[in-house]
Amino acid sequence: MTLLRQSLAFTCLLAAATASMPARAAAPEYPAVLAGHAILPADATVMPPADAPADLKVTGKFTGPDNRRVDTIGALKGKTGLSHKDFPRFTGYALPIAGQSVQGFSGIRSLGNGEFLVLTDNGFGSKANSPDAALMFHRLKIDFASGKVERLATTFLTDPDKKVPFRIMNEATAERYLTGADFDIESIQPIGDRYWFGEELGPFLIETDANGKVLQVFDTTLDGKPVRSPDNPALATPSAPNGKLVHNLARSKGFEGMAQSKDGKTLYALLEGPVWTDGKPETIDGKEVLRIVEFSVEKRAWTGRSWTYALDQNGDAIGDFNMIDARTGMVLERDNGEGDPARACPADKPAADCFTSPAKLKRVWKIELGDDGVARKIGFLDLMNIADPKKLARQGGRDGKLTFPFVTIENVDVVDATHIVAGNDNNFPFSAGRALDRNDDNEFVLLEVPEFLAAK
Repeated sequence: MTLLRQSLAFTCLLAAATASMPARAAAPEYPAVLAGHAILPADATVMPPADAPADLKVTGKFTGPDNRRVDTIGALKGKTGLSHKDFPRFTGYALPIAGQSVQGFSGIRSLGNGEFLVLTDNGFGSKANSPDAALMFHRLKIDFASGKVERLATTFLTDPDKKVPFRIMNEATAERYLTGADFDIESIQPIGDRYWFGEELGPFLIETDANGKVLQVFDTTLDGKPVRSPDNPALATPSAPNGKLVHNLARSKGFEGMAQSKDGKTLYALLEGPVWTDGKPETIDGKEVLRIVEFSVEKRAWTGRSWTYALDQNGDAIGDFNMIDARTGMVLERDNGEGDPARACPADKPAADCFTSPAKLKRVWKIELGDDGVARKIGFLDLMNIADPKKLARQGGRDGKLTFPFVTIENVDVVDATHIVAGNDNNFPFSAGRALDRNDDNEFVLLEVPEFLAAK
């Protein structure tokens, strides 16, 4: 039999076998029951250290039109980025502010005993508007019984030994405090006496000591090639328009989530957006896929191994990633909506008293890292459908349910054998999903999810 006839015969057999196989069942939804709800107020602030530059004593000075400097405290009203331009929704807060905004958390690790490690991201959403936003992480005490969140400690990132391989905002200072104009840190993992950060602007992987001092910055490689966003300092703007891409990752689509193996020997850094090749995002069967890239902590190097993670729908984003055991983990996946769908504006009729782009898809997926390089989706929790039979919700509860209608939900980790914690990034002062006219607080929910954690 010739090669062509063999191929045709195999194709016929495969088609017949496929026709006789049942369709693969959709991954199931598992119940999530509210076991606690805690809140840190939206306007929580912290003062920078005494030796920090005076510029960091007031933050948000460059968040106005065209990122022009505004020094007057409270001169720039916070406005949700999802408002229709003709019907702005103001959030009730304003910039600049005295001190540093603790604001939205992007990355969480349960430390036990009700304590959690959380990360404040780059500041106000972009490299251009965050040069006076200090990079920092915090240790929190969350009491789900009382609903109180206490900030126990804050650590600021610095680069006194000049380990960052490019010019930083505070280049000429001794301590060299890092800012949102230098990095957009979005994920954090403690390993021994070191901290590891997944970053979006490069994207980079950053290692610091226990005091937040940078020890090393790692460029990202995937399939033997560099991965670079348009904000990577290695790239230069072309001298004239030429239509050629000089990056292969969209802005703000670097390492949003990053997990560690249970033995602390491996990091799994998850890109928020697909890598682009020949002007197209990576897809499988029409679905955009993200890459989970493996890093050896012992060798301080990327291993060359990765997994594909298929988005529920093209254009979605991920918020956080932590492992459950040696092979399975949790990934937060979300759409770009904000607000209660029950209060959505009528089609093509935006207004100030309704949500123009309400939240719809806010899920925690359980995944398995397969030997075939695919992150298999096992099942999910719907954060827009949290059961609250004991009426524990401190805000947003209704008819025995709690929704998490925030545009960015960027914190998820295992607490114990039957519970997980999830939290939002409130994008202070630019997000209002819980109410139409008030910036979201930093909310944490303790969820009872035994079936989800046990799912195979």
